Amino acid sequence: MRMEWRKAVVQYIESEARPVDKFGHQPRLYALACTIGQGIDYDDDVVFASAWLHDIGVFVGHRPDGPEALIHWDHVPYTIRKVRSLLPAWGFPPAKLHAVEEVIRTHQPQDDPVCIEAVVVRDADILEQLGAIGFLRAAAKIGRDTRYPTFTSLLSVIRSAIELLPGKLRLNTSRELAGTRIAASRSLMAAIEAEAGNLLY
Repeated sequence: MRMEWRKAVVQYIESEARPVDKFGHQPRLYALACTIGQGIDYDDDVVFASAWLHDIGVFVGHRPDGPEALIHWDHVPYTIRKVRSLLPAWGFPPAKLHAVEEVIRTHQPQDDPVCIEAVVVRDADILEQLGAIGFLRAAAKIGRDTRYPTFTSLLSVIRSAIELLPGKLRLNTSRELAGTRIAASRSLMAAIEAEAGNLLY
């Protein structure tokens, strides 16, 4: 039964993740969560469902179209509503549904997670915003996301991530993993600034 609902989750996200580059975040996030969670007692069903479904509300077709509406869009309540209907239909254990909702509700850096599953997924999501992967994910949004109108705007977002996000990590394993990612981010930024100077735009 577990494999059936997990397969349904993956198939749904693979079909709904738009733009298509959004799909890779989910398997990477779950893999990171598993790495972070080694030696910790947590519910893997909750982490799997949360990691794969937490971003439904940012997919094209699920979020508003206009840039003005996007500025004010909060994808979390929408995602939780979708999860409440999707997971039970796929055979997910009903007793664990509230925990999944709680993880999704508190998965962003500014949130204050309480349950261990939420801490693990949030730390993993923060790590996905750092390093080479963080750079790739942000660069893919240039010109299609209101936060990234130009290449220069990308650098300011990455610089802010390096300064602010590591301090929000809760678990020691996450902090250790952050070290190489921060170094990669700084190296990439230094190379870009050396090559482009003040002509990046």
